[in-house]
Amino acid sequence: MFYSFMRGLVRVIVAIINGNTHYQGREKLPEGGYVLVGPHRTWFDPLLYALAGSPMQFSFMAKEELFKNPILRYILVHANAFPVDRKHPGPSAIKTPVKFLRKGNLSLIMFPSGTRHSQELKGGATVIAKMAGVPLVPTVYQGPLTFKRLFSRKRVTVRFGEPIYIDRKLKLDEAGQKKIETQMLTAFDELDQQIDPNFHYIDPAEKKHAN
Repeated sequence: MFYSFMRGLVRVIVAIINGNTHYQGREKLPEGGYVLVGPHRTWFDPLLYALAGSPMQFSFMAKEELFKNPILRYILVHANAFPVDRKHPGPSAIKTPVKFLRKGNLSLIMFPSGTRHSQELKGGATVIAKMAGVPLVPTVYQGPLTFKRLFSRKRVTVRFGEPIYIDRKLKLDEAGQKKIETQMLTAFDELDQQIDPNFHYIDPAEKKHAN
């Protein structure tokens, strides 16, 4: 109930301040749970991913420090978030999402790179998807990279790609991880090209530092 209310509220806010959102490839979303993966380009792209993937409800990882504030903790818990120690992630970082993904009533939004300022993919999403027996669904966001620029009403696009199914027999050693990582990166590039062949992502933090 709370999740549906918050999703509706975010949808109204996005419509008011931007009103130029486009969700593409929704017909490719599988039934049941899945792990939605994409490059992390702005702090609000997970919100747009969740809107684009509606009516599916999503969970996501959040750094444990955010749960220390009782008000924020209430919001996060009821929005299906769970705490993770980013410096020392324990078994719960894998077991918690695997548990609800197996039930099929929630999907997971996860950024393989971990942060907005890293392009290096890590293996957590692949491990979770294989253990839960669900596919990875690649997606990308193109649009304003700051909240302020959303008010410019510049076009916002979220596009979903074909699900990536992980063979249960695939060993997730270095070679196995590399295989899935290559599939994800190729999918991200293809989706970006399908939206805008001239697209080139520039990290705002790097751009600011360069100036």
